Amino acid sequence: MLYWFTSLSDGGDIFNLFRYISFRAGGAFLTALAFGFIFGRPLIDWLRVKQKRGQPIRSDGPEGHFVKAGTPTMGGLLILSALTVATLMWARLDNGYVWIVLLVTLGFAAIGFADDYAKVTKQHHAGVSGRVRLGLGFLIAALAATAAAWLHPEALSWRLAFPFVKEATLNLGILFVPFAMFVIVGAANAVNLTDGLDGLAIGPVMIAAGTFALISYLVGNANFANYLGVHFVPGTGEIAVFLSALIGGGLGFLWYNAPPAAVFMGDTGSLALGGALGAIAVCTKHELVLGIVGGLFVVEALSVIIQVLYFKRTGRRVFLMAPIHHHFEKKGWAEPQIVIRFWIISVILALIGLATLKLR
Repeated sequence: MLYWFTSLSDGGDIFNLFRYISFRAGGAFLTALAFGFIFGRPLIDWLRVKQKRGQPIRSDGPEGHFVKAGTPTMGGLLILSALTVATLMWARLDNGYVWIVLLVTLGFAAIGFADDYAKVTKQHHAGVSGRVRLGLGFLIAALAATAAAWLHPEALSWRLAFPFVKEATLNLGILFVPFAMFVIVGAANAVNLTDGLDGLAIGPVMIAAGTFALISYLVGNANFANYLGVHFVPGTGEIAVFLSALIGGGLGFLWYNAPPAAVFMGDTGSLALGGALGAIAVCTKHELVLGIVGGLFVVEALSVIIQVLYFKRTGRRVFLMAPIHHHFEKKGWAEPQIVIRFWIISVILALIGLATLKLR
């Protein structure tokens, strides 16, 4: 919205600043951060009143979680409100990639909200059925993947790009859509599985968001893309504004979600933020790099898959409890210890992901 101030500029005044993605990204970050600090406590108080008993705690979960009974959920609404307001204020609204990412985020947020609402009203950990959640998620992802393929330049449309390789791409044709659907839905559910401890999910999400803010800015700039040998995707630089707003909103939420959490993110936030990262990876043609940057989410999801398949086959468990962060809880690790160490792992993976920009 504020980008239109550039129409008042003669090239040498303050309005000219709004032409720069870096300036608007900074503005989006500060706007979302301020939104979180201002509206965080009122939202949490409102959620506490409406939910009364808060998010139901699994009876078969780690013993330390029972003290969290009564903590309200749906705290993702704080991140999403801050993110949406800041993006609409500071991003170019004539950019198709911004709308793809924003609508995917809000679409998965709606699925998560329905799931959280069902859990809170029924006071049971089983919310919306998995089939319904996956079906709606794949529908949203299919629409986003198709739109992204149409927006991509002809040389990249319907193709898969590889990290560490300068020019080679694989023409997937129509198979690009199911591949991108898997990336988006997989990312959404992987982040959802990671959201099991206070501050555990939002930290790695912000780290991944910062990484992809830089990636989107670079691949959206012809000079930087040519210098680094990455595929130039015109228009994707604007996604950096969205991601800066995500980081600002995430920090505002973390202020209240740091142990002991005053509010849980809930599926409302985790599905939305994971879906956003997946959609951004598809838009920037860095789908495989997301697997590196978001490697922690991948491990969390794989731990559940391995646990389920091995138990069905043998009747025994690989981990004391899945996802894997609960395994470490069962082994006696303190919750802050797990969270901080997982954040450190996320930073290392982000640096490896960034290295793919130059190692080509």
